[in-house]
This record gives sequence, C-alpha cells and structure tokens, in this order.
Amino acid sequence: MPTVTMIGGGQLARMTHQAAIALGQRLRVLAENPDDPAAQVSPEVVLGSHTDLAALRKAAVGSHALTFDHEHVPTEHLEALVAEGVNVQPPPHALIFAQDKLAMRTKLSELGLPVPAFVPVTSAADAVRFGDEHDWRIVLKAARGGYDGRGVWMPESAGEAETIVSDQLAHGVQLLAEAKVNLERELSAMVARSPFGQAATWPVVETVQRNGQCAVVIAPAPDLSDELAAQAETLALNLAKELGVVGAMAVELFETNDGALLINELAMRPHNSGHWGMDGACTGQFEQHLRAVLDYPLGDTSPLAPVTVMANILGAAEAPTMSMDERLHHLFARLPQAKVHLYGKGERPDRKIGHINVLGDDVAVVREQAERAAHWMSHAIWTDGWDPHGE
Repeated sequence: MPTVTMIGGGQLARMTHQAAIALGQRLRVLAENPDDPAAQVSPEVVLGSHTDLAALRKAAVGSHALTFDHEHVPTEHLEALVAEGVNVQPPPHALIFAQDKLAMRTKLSELGLPVPAFVPVTSAADAVRFGDEHDWRIVLKAARGGYDGRGVWMPESAGEAETIVSDQLAHGVQLLAEAKVNLERELSAMVARSPFGQAATWPVVETVQRNGQCAVVIAPAPDLSDELAAQAETLALNLAKELGVVGAMAVELFETNDGALLINELAMRPHNSGHWGMDGACTGQFEQHLRAVLDYPLGDTSPLAPVTVMANILGAAEAPTMSMDERLHHLFARLPQAKVHLYGKGERPDRKIGHINVLGDDVAVVREQAERAAHWMSHAIWTDGWDPHGE
C-alpha cells in the first residue's frame, strides 16, 4: 500500500493520518517538533524544517506522493523535488497561487474571475494613492505567509498606511492593497481534483470569522440560492482545472451585499472550512485529499444530514483549571451527539486546539449546540449557565 508524505506536522496532517489508517496507507510527516499534532500519532516522522531542501528530500524518499498541510514551502525547493522525480501534489505551478496572494490576484484577474480591486504595493505612495481612490476603505496584506488574520492591516489614513508600509517593506515583506468589500457573509466552496481530471465538490458552506479567524462553519450555507451555490461550485471546479490543482482546494468567497461573489483566498490542501465533512459528509476532505493525490477515483461528497455545524475549539484567554479530559466527560454527558476532534495541542489564547461537529435538521438548534459545546471545551463554562456539578 502507498506511502504519502505530508509536509507539516499540524492538525491537518494529524487528521489526514486518521484517513490514511482507514485506507491502509501510511502517512509520513515532515514535522518541526516531535510533539507536533501529527508527529504524536504518525509512525513515520522526519524531523526538520519545510524550508530545508535536505529535509524535504529525506521525507520524500520512497513516497508515492508528496503533499502539504500548509503552503509555506519555498517554491524553488518544490521545483527541485519535481526535477528529481518526486510526485509533488498539488504541483508547484498550481501551489504558487495559494502561496502568493499577489500572484493569485493577478492570475484570477487575467482569467476574468471576480476579485476585489487590488494593486501591488512597492512604496508607501502606492498605498496612499490606492487609499485615496477608495476613501480609505482598504486592506493591506502580506503577499506571502499571513493566515488567521495575521499579515493583514486596515489603515484608515495616509499616515497609518505610510507607517505600516515603510515598516513591512523594510523587513522584506511584499505587499498588496485591496478594496474593502461590503459583504453579506463569507462562504467557502471546497473541491477536490485528481491528476486524471476527475473532480468533486462539497456543498458550499458559510464561514463565520471572529478576530480574523474561522470560528464556525455551517454546511450547507443557510438560505443560499441554488443559483449562487451552483455559481460558486462551478467557479471552484473551473479554477481547479485551470490552475492544474491536485488534491483538496478551498475557494474562500465573499458574498457581497448585492448578491455577487468575489474570490478572497485559495487553499490547496485540507482546510478549516471542510472539517464539517469528517462527520457530515459521505467522504470527508482528508480521505478525499489522499484519494486525489494518489489518483484514486474520488469519493461521494453527499451530506449525511440536512445541517452540519462545525465550531472550532479556541484556547481561552486563561486555560481552565478543569482538565481537558474532565471537560470531555461533561460534554459527552450533556451532548452525546457532539463529535469531538482534539489536536493534541497545548492551550494558548485563540489557538485552534480542536473542533466539534454536530449534525441535525435545524440550523439554529444545531449551531447553538456546536458553539455551546466548543465554548465549554475552551472555557469549562456552559453558556446557558448549566452547573456541571449541580443536582
């Protein structure tokens, strides 16, 4: 049975390992530390940095495919691996558009796809000019490396913009500026594609962000018209084909106030917005990603319930004195239907340490249960005032 190498030892690799076990495959991970989430559970761990070509080569030896749990591997290293015969999936010529926001915006514009107005920022004057044109409703972004709200700034004046840009450019950070979007909500269209060219989509989901971080995912997106859902899925499928993506890809979208779609981000790997499918879809994203990078026929993505809500367990400002294990006992006693996925990570403020999926029929009910469960696991406090030690 095949061995797949995944670069990165985080929770995405850990959950891909779970899927690999079921398929009889081995997942080898390149992890920075032995206590990284995936390194805790995978029998094949190569310790090293994703920026070290020698470590990448070592991890790739004898594997049937090499894939990623993050996009931060230097493109030139991946090109070197491909030249040496490694089956890198998604290939570097596709992955570049998930690694570099400026390259992605430029490419999508060339393809005629809907994106916010943007410009490259190579000087403070570029940002000031763009800010003036858009009444200072702009966002500055690092072209590479930012996630969960990092690498994003929202200057409200020329002075603020000049300070941010001067500082970032001095540190070698490549920047772009985008117009702020009047959005109704954020959506995600998740697809998977194989080298053979087979592709599959999951239902379009709504993602709820808090402090720049995904907190809740509702599948399928409530009250999304069939027309807009089809438009989002078709857009994601066409984009995967056009860019030559192999594996899972999330296309993060803005639904604007006037009912249009704009592409926000691309992720060419399993993604937070797809976690609901571990319990809520016939084939979840982690199994599908493995199928895709190994060129197996793809799995059925049909939902298993009318509604699935995923809520991230985010570290509290101060970790509770109650142990995680005791919190889990109380959660299962109260909400036996909750499906819990813990990542083996220490608790830190706002750190993603797990997630909870709840399936059901009513969006409001299911969402309340999922968020209440996640808050309990983070804070050891029931939002409805329940006393776990009461009568």
